[in-house]
Amino acid sequence: MSETTSNPFEPHESRREPRSRAMLVLLVVVALEFAALVVATVVLLVEVVVSPASSIASGIALTVLTAIAALWLGAMTLGLWRARPWVRSGIIVWQVLQGALAIGAFQGVFRVPAVGWALLLPALVAITLVLSKSVTAALARPVE
Repeated sequence: MSETTSNPFEPHESRREPRSRAMLVLLVVVALEFAALVVATVVLLVEVVVSPASSIASGIALTVLTAIAALWLGAMTLGLWRARPWVRSGIIVWQVLQGALAIGAFQGVFRVPAVGWALLLPALVAITLVLSKSVTAALARPVE
């Protein structure tokens, strides 16, 4: 048996080089989005308990979906920290979904442009960074 154990919080063994600036900024953006989703989940949970919605089933469903999204983004954050190649697609999907939410915040009866910009700008930054050369190289699968 091998005596080496890998630290789950360190990048893959073959990726010991320092993280690029783009990778660090992407990590910060995704981590902040994760933190925002955790806060949103807690707020929704408190709202369901304290002042139930007109439809309790809808309130619970929205809370559960937000919690699932938070767990998913948490996995993306951890995978990005560990420099796992599979996170690129998940991060891109999340940013597209966040962009769709931002577009919805810009239009309609209940439009709130400030929320739209708060959702759209990090999504655009994250998509740009995840597709950058340095992040793509850092997340590439090792050649065997």
